Amino acid sequence: MIWFGFGFNGFGQIYSTAKESVSDGDVEVKVFAPVKLSDCGSDGEKRQQLAASWSRAAVLRHGGHSCVRLCGFGSDPSRTPRSQGCRDALLSETHLTLSFTDRTECWSLDQTDSAPVWRMDHTPQESAELSAALPLVPGGYVISAPPFFHRLSPRLCVVSLALGVEHAVLLSASGTVFTWGSSSHGQLGHGELCREVEPRPVEALWGVAMRGVAAGGWHSVCISGGGDLYTWGWNESGQLGLPSRAVRRGTLEGAAGAGSDSREVFISIQAFPALLDLPQEAEVTRVSCGSRHTAALTGAGDLYTWGWGEYGQLGQETGCSSDQPVRVDFFADQGLRVVDVVCGPWNTFVCAEETDPTPHPDATETSHLSTTLQ
Repeated sequence: MIWFGFGFNGFGQIYSTAKESVSDGDVEVKVFAPVKLSDCGSDGEKRQQLAASWSRAAVLRHGGHSCVRLCGFGSDPSRTPRSQGCRDALLSETHLTLSFTDRTECWSLDQTDSAPVWRMDHTPQESAELSAALPLVPGGYVISAPPFFHRLSPRLCVVSLALGVEHAVLLSASGTVFTWGSSSHGQLGHGELCREVEPRPVEALWGVAMRGVAAGGWHSVCISGGGDLYTWGWNESGQLGLPSRAVRRGTLEGAAGAGSDSREVFISIQAFPALLDLPQEAEVTRVSCGSRHTAALTGAGDLYTWGWGEYGQLGQETGCSSDQPVRVDFFADQGLRVVDVVCGPWNTFVCAEETDPTPHPDATETSHLSTTLQ
């Protein structure tokens, strides 16, 4: 598998792994087309995960010597927290959270202390019973600010949890979506702009079992069992895939003599989940959200992106935004199949593998990377 990155690179979080040091003059702040991350090569022996914040990226290598490597702002290897043997990693702008078989630790990235700022011990059995990705931990979840640990009712039977800037989206084992936190931009999906302190089911989705959730800065997305995509929240940059006045205005400014149609309906805030149709009725298998953009992976291995694109985070080789899902042709043109996608706030990271042009007729399909929907 090969990892690629595109979008905001102001701190070398996309290129820094290719160089011993990166000076301001070396950094290309806006990366419009996917570039290969040299530290994430096509080593079939190692499974790799990636997490991203605004100024950094963290690469987690699994295997006999599992560890995390940071790149981007302040990515001095001598200051990287001790991560040998970790199973999962969660990165924010200020903290790196590491999950081990017997504990979870949260390290400050702004300090040089040799000890985590928060630690939670748990038994291997508790860890195995959870079998879910960070920010979930036994008994609750962690955030990157004190108090780090927050409890969740065991009755929720949590499968996955996604955190936005001010809200949370939870998927239960029954396929029900719960949200809580701020709803200032409709990101909770309850049809209101009122804050929710406790997890509340999104009633508009009742009767439709979901299998994946994601949270952007102020928007939310979920995937149904049939591969349909539902979006809600803030749509200022078209991140919901719905008509955006700002995006259409920017498009029309480049067209001589073009004028907007006053009859067109634009959506700034979508307070209820809306069904989003991808081109060619593609089935979505995974979705990830940035601050104001969204990326979805289909069963065919295609990547679609939409939303804010000023820094190239849509991978369309331009700085234009889009309020409609558009396929990133780069991967298909290179004979690659996308198997994973992770959005940072202003950038996007994609894992792809080469397609086999001449499969053996008796060969069965296998998955080269098992990922958990988030």
